[in-house]
Amino acid sequence: MSDLESGVPPLNTLDQPVTMRSIDKTSRRALVASWLGWTFDGFETYALVLAGSVAVTSLGTSAQLERLPAYVGALVAATLAGWALGGIVAGFAADYLGRRRILIISILWYALFTGMSALAPNYWWLLALRFITGMGLGAEWGSATTLIGELWPDRSRGRAAAVLQSGFGVGAVLAALTWFLLQPVGAEAWRYLFLVGTLPALVVLYVRRAVHDPEMWTEIRDRRRKARATAAGGGQVSAEDRELLRSPFTSVFSQPHLRQRALRLLLITVVSVVGLYSVSAWIPQFTGQLAKHVGQSGGTWAANAGLVFNAASVPGYLLLGYLADRWGRKPTMLLYYVGSAVILPVFFFAVSTPEIALIAAGIAGFFILGQFAWMPIYMPELFPTAGRATAISAVFNSARIAGSLVTLFTGVLISLLGGISTAATTVGVASYVIALAVIWFVGPETKGQPLPH
Repeated sequence: MSDLESGVPPLNTLDQPVTMRSIDKTSRRALVASWLGWTFDGFETYALVLAGSVAVTSLGTSAQLERLPAYVGALVAATLAGWALGGIVAGFAADYLGRRRILIISILWYALFTGMSALAPNYWWLLALRFITGMGLGAEWGSATTLIGELWPDRSRGRAAAVLQSGFGVGAVLAALTWFLLQPVGAEAWRYLFLVGTLPALVVLYVRRAVHDPEMWTEIRDRRRKARATAAGGGQVSAEDRELLRSPFTSVFSQPHLRQRALRLLLITVVSVVGLYSVSAWIPQFTGQLAKHVGQSGGTWAANAGLVFNAASVPGYLLLGYLADRWGRKPTMLLYYVGSAVILPVFFFAVSTPEIALIAAGIAGFFILGQFAWMPIYMPELFPTAGRATAISAVFNSARIAGSLVTLFTGVLISLLGGISTAATTVGVASYVIALAVIWFVGPETKGQPLPH
């Protein structure tokens, strides 16, 4: 039984210098392709946040416009629900069909349905198309994360996965800039914003030519095929290969130590998602309120706070990856959750001017969004190759269901907890304290260790 299977922390490995020249061309190309795909995921997700109100105003009936926030929230919730479903199914498929193939399908899927969203004739069509688009968005993460984890060297895997995750923040910033340029078009500008989302289809041309499945996965595929043929012919299949004939989901989650590991990972991931979705929408709104109190434009300051919050995630992701490779996965996770828990009461109770709020929004984005980089780093290191994509996709995307529910009930939380400041701080800090209590019990420290086979 390996250290990763038993949960015994492995011995530390000596750090070795890593340069781009020391990384093979296949690994670099896979990172570029996956980063581009995840960048457009970030673009699509934030594009809906930016243009959702305008789209509903353009398409909605008078009754729908009277409850505009609820109908906009439903669009976001539908996208997240589709994300969860598509991600779980795609993770399962990536273990059977290959990381590269599912990466290609996912990119084409969300590019196609994003373009169709731009042509929606009414609100209900848009709602349905956003759900379907969300399925493609969710499908991309598991295949890309597993691909990078299996291709990059053990000593630099954290930095590579963090670069991958940074694409989401870059995509959000690009969406904000694109929306700024398109707004003069008028009431139909949201359609053009979604049309820009068809560009990821071009990434597929690069993926098809430059990216290949990891040898780690192809060996499992070949063993599965051989075991299936042997079993069909009445031959004897080893106990180890018999595991490959079971579904990846059953193979992973029937093992108690892996099932417990997945449940603990799910708890921490849900914490991050709830913390994000219960806070991120309120930071711009709170900044806008501060601006109004001093006679400035609340809308402008709110938009700026949202942009700074998302832009600050990029250095947050990258530093987490660097520290994860230098310090270890768990110490770095602890730092980011502590930072997230501390910045919330500071932001909502100590900040009194929009200028300071903008700085605090950047710090919040650095920690609250930046913490998501541990997921593509640490999760693949805790599960075997045959069910790796299934396991990490099930964990990561199931947490989106929690996010969609929080999005729907944001207004209720504010009412129950007595305003934005109290609600955001209570939900956020409580969430991050749970994460801090669970991190050490998730699994072993995996810094510099090979992936389990």
